[in-house]
Amino acid sequence: MPKIADIPNHVAIIMDGNGRWAARRGLSRLAGHRAGTDNIHRVIECFAEHEVKYLTLFAFSTENWSRPRREVKWLLRILEEMLSKETRKLHEKGIKLLHLGRLDRLPPRLKQAIRDAIELTKDNTQMTVNIAFDYGGRAEIVDAFKRILRDGIPPESVNEALFSSYLYTADLPDPDLIIRTGGEMRMSNFLLWQAAYSEYYSTPTFWPDFGGEEIEGALVTYAQRERRFGRLRPKAKKG
Repeated sequence: MPKIADIPNHVAIIMDGNGRWAARRGLSRLAGHRAGTDNIHRVIECFAEHEVKYLTLFAFSTENWSRPRREVKWLLRILEEMLSKETRKLHEKGIKLLHLGRLDRLPPRLKQAIRDAIELTKDNTQMTVNIAFDYGGRAEIVDAFKRILRDGIPPESVNEALFSSYLYTADLPDPDLIIRTGGEMRMSNFLLWQAAYSEYYSTPTFWPDFGGEEIEGALVTYAQRERRFGRLRPKAKKG
């Protein structure tokens, strides 16, 4: 695997295109979600080989509850199956698992599977993988605001650092690179606060087909960009 000069510390992915991947093959949407879930381990391994330290996967949004009941039930089930099947393998590779989003609306068995995965892997340091499930960027911001109010923090004490400490991602660095599969060009309510200065990369490849070559392409593109965070480009030195 070729060495890329500037690897992002934190990559976040909007995993999109499972349904369209299935439709092109005459398969059901559920089959597309199964294929997409099966791809998660391969993608984690590939980013780990590139020495990315944090990877966030957007698996289920707060808006996804409005999908057909059968599809939602299936999505909940395959996440539980994935955790049961993959947690031990990821743990043995030193990968820490975290959950971003709400837990209260999830079925008891899935909720427990998430808690068990977090507990088992909590001391791992090779890589941190965040599963954003029942996650919404606006809901996260509102939840943070409510907690600040409940804690009685005076307005003059609120700044960006304090507000960030109340988000689901309190102990995580902001994403350097956000990748969206499936060709769309929107953020879909994902990491709205944290993505203020993230680089964005969209690929037409559907999530089940997203793999090593695409990952390398995204990382090379990122390495070629100049991140100025609102500052001016440095003037070239005169010869």
